Amino acid sequence: MVSPVIWKHMHLYPGGAMSACIEQAAMVIEHGRIAWVGAACELPARYADLACEDLGGRWVTPGLVDCHTHLVHGGDRAGEFGQRLAGVSYETIARQGGGILSTVRASRATDEAGLFRQAADRLEAMLAQGVTTLEIKSGYGLELEAERKLLRVARRLGTIYPVTVYTTFLGAHALPPEFHGRADAYIDEVCQRMLPALVDEGLVDAVDVFCERIGFDLAQTERVFEAAQRHGLPVKIHAEQLSNSGGTRLAAQYRALSADHLEYLDEDGVVAMHAAGMVAVLLPGAYYFIRETQPPPLAWLRKHSVPMALASDCNPGTSPLTSLPQVMNMAATLFGMTVPEILQAVTVNAARALGQGDRHGHLAAGREADFAVWSVADLAELPYWMGRPLCQRVVRGGRTVFHRHDR
Repeated sequence: MVSPVIWKHMHLYPGGAMSACIEQAAMVIEHGRIAWVGAACELPARYADLACEDLGGRWVTPGLVDCHTHLVHGGDRAGEFGQRLAGVSYETIARQGGGILSTVRASRATDEAGLFRQAADRLEAMLAQGVTTLEIKSGYGLELEAERKLLRVARRLGTIYPVTVYTTFLGAHALPPEFHGRADAYIDEVCQRMLPALVDEGLVDAVDVFCERIGFDLAQTERVFEAAQRHGLPVKIHAEQLSNSGGTRLAAQYRALSADHLEYLDEDGVVAMHAAGMVAVLLPGAYYFIRETQPPPLAWLRKHSVPMALASDCNPGTSPLTSLPQVMNMAATLFGMTVPEILQAVTVNAARALGQGDRHGHLAAGREADFAVWSVADLAELPYWMGRPLCQRVVRGGRTVFHRHDR
């Protein structure tokens, strides 16, 4: 049991609007939860004799939430990266048997221990940069046993490491080679065999679909959504990344948690997202890595008050990225997001994209004491610096789980 502690001499961004920031803040942690938080000068007298942690004037934010990752997979795709540098498109590589299917082959061939070791390296890098909560998608197995293996590893990461992991079943990620030319039959497999089995084993928190020209069409996507609905699971969608397929509007009909990527989203789709209460998850790492030229429609998202989240999209093919601070920089430079938008996008809005807005992404009395301590004088430094390690400490449940000693 951790003794009650006052964390003081800090500046606090609790999440939400920048107007909520407290320049000279204090936070009382008891039993892994926040018992009190506010201006240091208003600290109740009953806490005056508690032990103190002095943060030396650093900034504190909620633990970061990475709401879209494909963290568990075998191998990498550095060779395909070389092809793209030589001018071959991502879509062409995928149609030639590369892309997602090359990672499927590597993931099927790697046992759970090997997958865990590889994913753990990536997760440790995320933790050291302030992440305390993340989503991990399956989708690199595309058969029951392999998908089960990926989801088991994801669950185990959340028990071994001091992070909260939510798992998403992405069986409809690509068409496996054994179902070549039989996409509808594969969707039958996803809906009738794979999903029920994985749900029965407690391995699924949400269901996702890659709705795109090289993925699955609207009718197939809807069948997966209907299957998820029968199991009481929320849905989300990879949509409008390479073309405007209408997937986001379909997802809105099922009140999806989020639509992700969205470079080719039109205004009608944005209106549908607002009406359904969805979050737009933007993935600048993939945009940058595949050298996309059409950014997501931020003007429409702002106009219609659709909350925006940011995530790493950590995956071997289009976003081999484990740094949310780097994502923040990309969002600023590539998409023109502001500092307040970026901070909300990796905390409160990212938590909402997971359907967990009441648990993560905000620091308030009664909530779990999950936060990151940053060696910066101004919050604008978080998206400003490129490649500089700014996270000085990560605290989860009131315990320090990562500590970088400043010079």
